[in-house]
Amino acid sequence: MNKLFRSRYNSTFTGLSGGLSEWLGINATLIRLIWIISAICSFGTTLLVYIIASIVIPKEPVHHHHYGPGPYHGY
Repeated sequence: MNKLFRSRYNSTFTGLSGGLSEWLGINATLIRLIWIISAICSFGTTLLVYIIASIVIPKEPVHHHHYGPGPYHGY
């Protein structure tokens, strides 16, 4: 199972919706619409959940590409 991260590349505010969309395999726009509709219907409770999740869920790690031989031999 994939680990949930906030996306570095599919990000509008915190990358949470982009990360959820990658994790669930759903379009990020749909996730964002669900957040907005839920925030309106819950009188802002969902916004609090969004903020807490953005703090708790880590950012996606940066993937460094190493080209050619070097002191770490490609590791």
